[in-house]
Amino acid sequence: MQAIKLIARQTLASYRKPSSMQIKESYPLPPYSTVIGMIHTACGFENYVDMDISIQGTYYSKVNELYTRYEFKPGYYEEGRHSMKVVSNNNSTTGLSMGPAHIELLTNINLILHILPKQEEMIERIYEGLKFPKEYLSLGRKEDLLIIEDVKKVNIEEKILDEEYILKNDIYIPISQIDGTESTNEGTVYNLNKKYSVNSKTKLRYWEEQILVKHFGKESCMYPETKIKTDGEDIVYLA
Repeated sequence: MQAIKLIARQTLASYRKPSSMQIKESYPLPPYSTVIGMIHTACGFENYVDMDISIQGTYYSKVNELYTRYEFKPGYYEEGRHSMKVVSNNNSTTGLSMGPAHIELLTNINLILHILPKQEEMIERIYEGLKFPKEYLSLGRKEDLLIIEDVKKVNIEEKILDEEYILKNDIYIPISQIDGTESTNEGTVYNLNKKYSVNSKTKLRYWEEQILVKHFGKESCMYPETKIKTDGEDIVYLA
């Protein structure tokens, strides 16, 4: 089967974990929803285009940076405690506080992404969209610019390992596809957002599909006789 392979890098990025509050922690690799959102931006898609993604890469280190955090207290304002009073159109009052907080950033990131749209005719549109994006692309925060080094079409085939294989990159492997890794106790489990829907009444987005994965680090080992997918250069785990 044919897919699109995107090789890219970033100087700094934060792929925020939704559950992190006091410190905005980052996933070690971008989640599926973040990558899919970037592709939609590149191609100018106005409706959701269903696709499977494989995500792998490396980063050099983690650093912490300060940012301004805003907190709202609907229906409550206290002078001296809140930085500002916000009054809405219906005259309800909201207290606004702001102050410094920490965000976790990854440095010197290299990414290899494989993209397989569910509709075969979308391959060419996504390929052209990534070659000639509608705007400057980012992955993570808006300021986390994505530098694309190569976009190409590749053929993905199944094969069986005839010897041990050492992972060249960190990678997300869906738990449903784990077979033959060195140890089932290795890796960190994440429940990553993938697909959203829009509530017809409120127009708010909600997540309707999440993928349970394990993050395996670079140099993890895969056993012989393991069935994998590959593009001839890198292994591929689509979800």
